[in-house]
Amino acid sequence: MKKRTVYAWGVAILSFVVLMIVTPAIPQSEAYHDFADQREFLGIPNTLNVVSNFPFLVIGLIGLVLCYYGDYFKFSLQGELWGWTCFYIGVAAVAIGSSYYHLKPNDARLVWDRLPMTIAFTSIIAIFIIERIDERKGTISIIPLLLAGIVSILYWRFFDDLRPYAMVQFLPCIAIPVMAILLPPMYTHSTYWLWAAGFYLLAKVEEAADKVIYDWTHHIVSGHTLKHLCAAMVPVFLTLMLAKRTVEPERQSLLKTWKISWTKFRKTDGTVESDGTVESYTCTYSTVPVVESQ
Repeated sequence: MKKRTVYAWGVAILSFVVLMIVTPAIPQSEAYHDFADQREFLGIPNTLNVVSNFPFLVIGLIGLVLCYYGDYFKFSLQGELWGWTCFYIGVAAVAIGSSYYHLKPNDARLVWDRLPMTIAFTSIIAIFIIERIDERKGTISIIPLLLAGIVSILYWRFFDDLRPYAMVQFLPCIAIPVMAILLPPMYTHSTYWLWAAGFYLLAKVEEAADKVIYDWTHHIVSGHTLKHLCAAMVPVFLTLMLAKRTVEPERQSLLKTWKISWTKFRKTDGTVESDGTVESYTCTYSTVPVVESQ
């Protein structure tokens, strides 16, 4: 193992230990289970919060089938196939685990809601490492990352402390957009990562505004139901990305692409010369006599 890799793991572990020491424990609030929309239709408790998980099952199964349907996704690396397989298994399992939880919300059932999500989160991190950093390191990291996610759930359940789970959930939300922008991609259509991140961010906002949205919509739909639907758009966009993308012949980061596009735009609108200098224009105005009508 290279020294740089050892240093990276050392810094990560040290940062985690320091964070656990300097921050207080975050217990699971019982109020979390008190969702705004608790209506029952057709004998199904919390109906909309349950059935709104169905899209996860659909897109999870579709993605899983397409991973092995000939060469539909055109994976270049074996590690990619394993990573995306874990991701789609996690997505499909979200539908089952979250539905089970929302039928009777409590801490014991919440484990099965969060466990599939950690599988999806950690798989995505491994996929990014495979595609943008190193295939071997990324492939090897799949199992440790999955285990880290599972351990974070168990730690919360046994010690009533959400800090490790919060890191597993929210660090990818920061790391993935940053890596998508800064690291050169192996494939085209990298902007789909940002669309996916945007929908997930919107989902978290809707989750936080559960009761507010329920009141705004005059008790038609709650924020948590909309959160499920928005979160399901994440695998939808990633599946579209996999279907459309091709190998990038000239690997350059989104940041560099945006810089080049901005430079070209400034040149075409006449504000920048080819050598980068700004054109200046001088305007002169003449006085026009005005004759008043008699």
